[in-house]
Amino acid sequence: MAADYTRQINSLYCASNSAVLHFNFKVSGDFNSKDFSGKRVALGVTGGIAAYKAIEVLRGLQRAGCEVRVAMTRHACEFVQPLTFRALSGSHVVVDDYAPDNPDPIAHITFSQTVDLFVVAPATANTLAKFANGVADDFLTTTYLACTAPVLVAPAMNTSMLEHPATQRNVEKLRADGVHIIEPDKGEMACGTIGPGRLSEPDAIVGAALEILRSGARANRGGANRDLTGETILITAGATREPIDPVRFISNRSSGRMGFALALAARDRGAKVTCVAGITSVSAPAGVGIINVSSAEEMHRAVARESGKATVFIAAAAVSDYRAKEQ
Repeated sequence: MAADYTRQINSLYCASNSAVLHFNFKVSGDFNSKDFSGKRVALGVTGGIAAYKAIEVLRGLQRAGCEVRVAMTRHACEFVQPLTFRALSGSHVVVDDYAPDNPDPIAHITFSQTVDLFVVAPATANTLAKFANGVADDFLTTTYLACTAPVLVAPAMNTSMLEHPATQRNVEKLRADGVHIIEPDKGEMACGTIGPGRLSEPDAIVGAALEILRSGARANRGGANRDLTGETILITAGATREPIDPVRFISNRSSGRMGFALALAARDRGAKVTCVAGITSVSAPAGVGIINVSSAEEMHRAVARESGKATVFIAAAAVSDYRAKEQ
């Protein structure tokens, strides 16, 4: 019989006695109120360069009062040691439920069915494909199939991988299955590419997770109330500012509340939402693509650029009626 090297590899990457990495991240937002005391969250970490940001997600959830347990893929262990998550969470980190040191022989069941929310951050293209197609070949994917709680996934990958039709199909499949998706940010990747694909900021992921816990959402595998799945909705929100000179400008008191409320409702009903936001005084909803602009001309250009991708356009911004002829 062929030798089994799986446990040796796991030991090499995951069980070495390396020193605990020390991080001093500051997660923004008011997540210290303990309003979520007693809520149990499972955090899945997959093998992407952004795996280290999952530490910030863990700490943000803990500051809100959540009890967090962590599961990792073998490749995630190549970026961050399980010892780090074990030290911060105070619980055993599951990589392989067949490992001799695993205290629970059916961990994929107890781990997934005793939590209020399952968060996967970062989620690689490989993980998205497995989730979407029901492949259960490791602890994390088996846990996903057995999970009876709401699932929040934060994709992170190279722009070309994210925009590949196969990945987009998998994302839409997951949306149709009732999985909450928090869109990745745009920016510079580790590979030097600039575009969408960066892991959403940890405080945004924490905010989306707490929002799901606050709403008391239940796992929605049947797709009920997801009647906007497959739609791409473009919404404008907030006020524009038209400069008179370097100090003064023409504007209005729009807060952006209406546009953001529309974006939130569309997101919850399964749509992929992009919001072109002017000047706002309320926080943008998590899981929605945000394009920040200032003037009416900037908003016009952004809408013209994005409208070709949209199936629905909602103009909820308070656009200025006038702009200075000369500055």
